[in-house]
Order: sequence, then C-alpha cells, then structure tokens
Amino acid sequence: MKEELSVLVQAQYPLIYLVTSEEERTEQAIAALAQVKPQKRVFVWTVTHGIVEYGQPRNITQHNTVSPEAAVEWVIRQRESGIFVFKDLHPFIDSPAVTRWLRDAIASFKESNKRDSLKTIVLMSPVQQIPIELEKEIAVLDYPLPDMTELNDVLSQQLDSMRGRRITTETREKLLKAALGLTRDEAEKVYRKAQVTAGRLTETEVDIVLSEKKQLIRRNGILEYLEEDGTLNDVGGSEDLKQWLSQRSAAFTERAREYGLPQPKGLLLLGVPGCGKSLIAKVTSRLWSLPLLRLDLGRVYDGSTVGRSEANLRNALKTAESISPAILFIDELDKAFAGSAGSADSDAGTSSRIFGTFLTWMQEKRSPVFVMATANRVERLPGEFLRKGRFDEIFFVDLPNEDERKQIFSIHLAKRRKEIDRFDIDQLSKMSDGYSGAEIEQAVIAAMYDAFAQDREFTQLDIIAAIKATFPLSRTMTEQVAALRDWARQRARPASDTGAEYQRLEF
Repeated sequence: MKEELSVLVQAQYPLIYLVTSEEERTEQAIAALAQVKPQKRVFVWTVTHGIVEYGQPRNITQHNTVSPEAAVEWVIRQRESGIFVFKDLHPFIDSPAVTRWLRDAIASFKESNKRDSLKTIVLMSPVQQIPIELEKEIAVLDYPLPDMTELNDVLSQQLDSMRGRRITTETREKLLKAALGLTRDEAEKVYRKAQVTAGRLTETEVDIVLSEKKQLIRRNGILEYLEEDGTLNDVGGSEDLKQWLSQRSAAFTERAREYGLPQPKGLLLLGVPGCGKSLIAKVTSRLWSLPLLRLDLGRVYDGSTVGRSEANLRNALKTAESISPAILFIDELDKAFAGSAGSADSDAGTSSRIFGTFLTWMQEKRSPVFVMATANRVERLPGEFLRKGRFDEIFFVDLPNEDERKQIFSIHLAKRRKEIDRFDIDQLSKMSDGYSGAEIEQAVIAAMYDAFAQDREFTQLDIIAAIKATFPLSRTMTEQVAALRDWARQRARPASDTGAEYQRLEF
C-alpha cells in the first residue's frame, strides 16, 4: 500500500483519500515518500491548529487557516511543490463551500503541475465520506495495519527496554501472530501490559495479547467475540459434517500452503431449526483454534446517513480481516438477506447494497476469514448465495435419527448428572421420533424443573412426560419441514450418512 501511495503521488494525483486511524504512522510514511526526488514539503492541517509544516511545533501555524475553506485556499496559493495532509476533514467535506474549494484546488493543481509545481492533497480520516461531486476526482486507499515486520520492530523495541531480554524464535512468532490486527500503538501498549503483568514476555503472555483483540472487537460494536468451551463431542450426530470439519482443522497453517492447498472460503449449514447448526459453528472455532466472530447484520443497518450501513459492514469485515485467520459466523442468514431483492421500495435499496457489498467481499477476499453461515428457510435465500464457489460446501442438517437421538440424550444427561445408567436411552430415543436436538434438551430440562418443584430427583418417567407434553416443530410446521427436506435432497450434502427416520405426518 505504501508503494501504491507513492505511485499516486508521483503520478500527480491531485486528491487522495487515506482511510486510517493511525495518524502518526501514516504521517511518517508520507514524510518518507516526500523525500523522493523531486522532494516536496509536507504540511498538516487540523481544525484545532490550522496548517503546520510537518516536524514543526504546533504553535507555528499559518495565519487564518483554521477553517477548511481558508486552508484549501492557502494551499492553492502556494507556488512550490508539496503534500498537504488534511486530518479529519470528513465532518466538513459535505459543506458546499468546502466541496467547491476542493474542486477548485484540483483544477488549480492541473495547471500548476504543468509548471513543475507538483501539489497533492491527502485527506486522512478513519471514516470514508466522499461527496458525489468528488467521486470522479479522488483516489481512495485503505492504509493497512502493521505487518509482521513492523510488529517485530515494536516487539524488539520492547525487549530492548527490558535490558535486552531475549526470547526464543517460536515465542517471538507466537507473540507477533497474536498481535496481528492491532495498530502499532495498540501493539506497543499490549506488549507493555504483558510485561507489567508478568514482568516478562514469554509464550504464556500470548493470552494477554489476545485479550486486546477482544477489546478491538467490542469497540467495533457490530462484531461479537464468542468463546465456546464445547467440542465436537458435544454435538450428537452429523458425523459426515464433523469429519469434513476435522479434515480441515489444519487448513490455515503454513504446512497447508506449502502443500498447495487453497484457503477454505466458507460453509453454509441449512436445516431444520434446533438441529445444532449454531452449535456446530461455535465448536468449530475450538477445533480449528481460531477466534470466532459473530456478525450481527441487524447492527449494520443505520438509517441516519446515506451509505452509513454499507460503511458499517465494510468496517466490520475489515476488522475481521485484520485479526485473521478467524471464523466469521452469521446466524440465520436467510433472515438477514431475505428482503434484499425487493428492498428498493422499502428501504431505498439499502438491503440490496448491503447484500452486494457482502457478496463482493466473499468473492474477492484474500484474507483467511472462513465464513460460517446458518439458514432455516432456504426459499428466502438469494440464488447468488447458493451457487457453487461461494461456499466450499452446503450441508443439510436434518432431524436426528434414532441413533443420533441416543447420542443427544446421552450428551444432555451427562452434562447434568454423572450417572446416567438409570435412564433407558433406547426408550427415550424411540419416543422422541421427529424431535430436534433442541427439543430433546428442553424435554430433559422440563423434567428437571418438574422434579425440582417436588423436591426429588428427576426420573425416566419425568422425561417421558415432558416428551409427550411437547409438540415438536416437525408436527407444527409439517409442510415447511417436508419442503426443506425435499429441496435439500438434491441440492445439499447431508450432514449424516443416514437420514432422519421422521416422515411427513398426515393428519
């Protein structure tokens, strides 16, 4: 990205928009490229101090340049070459006067460039906001977060401050990978925090570094960092799906890249509600030892400003990429994008633009972010999601068969009691034909509540009574479940090698 910025400046682009929150690091990069011949002076504008030459004290300001209009006018009047950095101009850029002055500056630069006076305005801001009048004239760059080389410099400086303390190559690599996705300033702070907490920097302090990533997710507001203690052993049935996931547990390692394997893109889980799709997504993060980020698309939508929703999604995806490799979990995808096709009448096309932004990102992403999505109503999903290549695989999670129901009962009973031999699992499995895993769990919980209210231990009969008192979704929504299974039979891969025994009931 630094090379691209240098090319744009040398190619005499008059207006460049740098999206970044790292002002100091970005200023240093701009100052470095200004030394390339022909050399240029660098000036920085802020609304608090006006225009100040880079490297000079802030009290040495150019007169009457605090207002954006006056500052741009001052830039136009300059006769020598220079790079003029405007920090946080986005609150003012929609002003007709500011927009007009910027367009005047672009026209002026085209003339001055012919006289060897090369000038470039760089707008630096953590928020991308561009008026339509400037869209054809501006080049937009996302300034990247520090890579392993820059983070290694930060870590080395911290170790030097600890009187040259040395660490092993393996420990250094783990500390650097843990800090990927943090800004340079955040990395410095978290390394200092690890040193203050433990008095040293070792492999055991990686968790302290990772905690800073969790804070990064919380500050984002749209993503949620999930921690799951369960394993694949807590999932009953779905053996084919679990095998597929186990085979890819090392898919993001360097060994896989050396072998020539491409990074997996994502997985779509379709199925009957309550059959463990969300649980499978959560336990996969532990199986693969990757952070799990849940994208809440409901938080993405923001009607306060045109384009704000799309910006929210881009920022969330950028955050996910910054801490990759990671799993991006989207629950109930069918609800999130159900109205994208006809949203022009209901929300001015916001849903369609969100949908398009997400699809484009899935198609073009190069970062190791594995998208794991679940859906219940397949007829609501846009066809673009279901085409081959969007996801690595589409699995259908059906209602559990008898053997799978035995596993599910055993799992939920073992979570709550050490001894489960007193329960007849076979009988419970036969009686719960057509029940989902969630409904089986609730039957066990309901039996425990009944027994607890009577101040006694729950028994087989309590669970049977709870099962009989429950009307499973497969009966209350027979037509929808049957239609979903018919669709998946020809279009999705079954999560289990044998289908559920439940058949459509006729009433």
